[in-house]
Amino acid sequence: MKQYNNGEFRKKDIGKIYTVYGWVNKRRDMGGVIFVDLRDRSGFLQVVFNRSFLKSDFALAESLKNEYCIKVTGELIARTDDMINPKIPTGEVELMVETLEILSEAEPVPFNIYEEKEISENIGLKYRYLDLRREKLQNTIKTRAKITSSVREYLNSKEFLEIETPILCKSTPEGARDYIVPSRINKGFFYALPQSPQIFKQLLMVGGFERYYQIAKCFRDEDLRADRQPEFTQIDLEMSFANQEDIILLVEEMIKQVVKEVKNISLENFPRMPYKEAMDRFGSDKPDTRFEMELKDLTEILRGTKMNVFNNVIENNGIVKCLIIKNNGDKYSRSDVEHLTDFVKIYGAKGLAWLKYDNDTFNGVIAKNLEIEKLEAMKKTYAIENNDLILIVADKKKIVYDSLGALRLKIANDLNLIDKEKLNFLWVVDFPMFEYSETEGRYKAMHHPFTMPSDLDKLVNDKGNCLSVAYDIVLNGYELGGGSVRIHNSKMQKEVFNALELTEEDIREKFGFFMDAFKYGAPPHAGLAIGLERFTMLLSGTDNIKDVIAFPKTQSASDLMSEAPNIVSKNQLDELGIYILKEEENE
Repeated sequence: MKQYNNGEFRKKDIGKIYTVYGWVNKRRDMGGVIFVDLRDRSGFLQVVFNRSFLKSDFALAESLKNEYCIKVTGELIARTDDMINPKIPTGEVELMVETLEILSEAEPVPFNIYEEKEISENIGLKYRYLDLRREKLQNTIKTRAKITSSVREYLNSKEFLEIETPILCKSTPEGARDYIVPSRINKGFFYALPQSPQIFKQLLMVGGFERYYQIAKCFRDEDLRADRQPEFTQIDLEMSFANQEDIILLVEEMIKQVVKEVKNISLENFPRMPYKEAMDRFGSDKPDTRFEMELKDLTEILRGTKMNVFNNVIENNGIVKCLIIKNNGDKYSRSDVEHLTDFVKIYGAKGLAWLKYDNDTFNGVIAKNLEIEKLEAMKKTYAIENNDLILIVADKKKIVYDSLGALRLKIANDLNLIDKEKLNFLWVVDFPMFEYSETEGRYKAMHHPFTMPSDLDKLVNDKGNCLSVAYDIVLNGYELGGGSVRIHNSKMQKEVFNALELTEEDIREKFGFFMDAFKYGAPPHAGLAIGLERFTMLLSGTDNIKDVIAFPKTQSASDLMSEAPNIVSKNQLDELGIYILKEEENE
């Protein structure tokens, strides 16, 4: 059994015989002396094959190639002063090899493991088992393991029980698209893979377990992006006889412990911000607070202006907001602003109006058409100074928030305004209970339909202004996790289902067992789930979620290494009672 970690040897260990294992990371043949950087998961140790000291055949050492897996035994000695490598922890020592055993040979690899330069994503994913040998991925996967270990330690100390919930479950509405699994035994019937353990963890509270957690595997069949994968992991917890304050304090303390153990950073208490304030100031319910440049409101200043592009929006209950780019107006030419205009159109904005203030004067197309008193009011209200650039969007609230919120992040990145070393945590609270879906023409649950409404009187007659007892934890502009106080009686749960326009048949078919459970003394309860991959990604300093998953999928939800998804045999399909339509049959 391997007893020593290659990356942990120091000068205090010299003078003893050690047997070490690992992969040939790099070899240098100096003629009569061969130096090998021997890599294991702890790091590197230089091992030396000297023709005069090597008891076994020196020719075996000469046959070594990169990524050979080997076992060597020898004496650990101090390096000479001219050979010390201060860049690695083991740079003052080396192992003088006496015996060598090649455990496994390696063919030429498609990329050099020891090089830090980026490789093609497709190549990296196809040969993921080789990419995982590289230091960057090794470190992120180790960070993930540290996080889960710290979470378990904390929650176990608080008397939470780790309980698994089903992977094969029933498909329910009001979420993302389910992954569906056909049943062989019950042909024509299907399981769904869980998007979260939501219903089951609430039933565990009904079952009297009081404090539950799980490092839970979840699945969503949705369009992917840089911070999404079809299968992902949640740090999931639920607690009976608890309110919002209890959950927030518990989770905040847990996160502080994790960050201290993983990053050796002591965090202050997390600020809290209502959802409405977050949207008004940052255009986002997951604001990045590492930099300023907040959205400024121009609606009242521009009310009554003769410029119809603004006044028509205001008269139709829209809003006008802007970003003020302080002391950076000279960095943006007219063509640069045109590119920014194209950017906000992605988010539904019809255009991007702009003003520059320079030489104590407003410049730009709208400066000639906007009333002087309106310009002066803008200048006075927001302390506009020379070399400031003002970018304006006028539209429906959602479009203004989405476009300026995204533009704020883009400009901050372009101008390097973000301190990448900061960890800015934030609680966003007082979320709306519902959000209106233009495509479906109805209100949908903003979090999920099991969230406790805080404005019961608005549940039926004023859904657009009904708030919920829901909360999100935000880190550096990412939604790290979210939770809520749950509904714990069937009458209120039915009222929420009715508000979502579910029929009695829908409720009984999809949630009958859940509704029945609430008839038997369900305790008040609350919980939260944190995205483990996002948490790891942010603590690791990467912006690609694939870096923190051992075997991730591509943007098209494919595994290039194992070639999944793939076809299955006709016999398997026959057993399931499934017939695959050919293209011409679909048309």
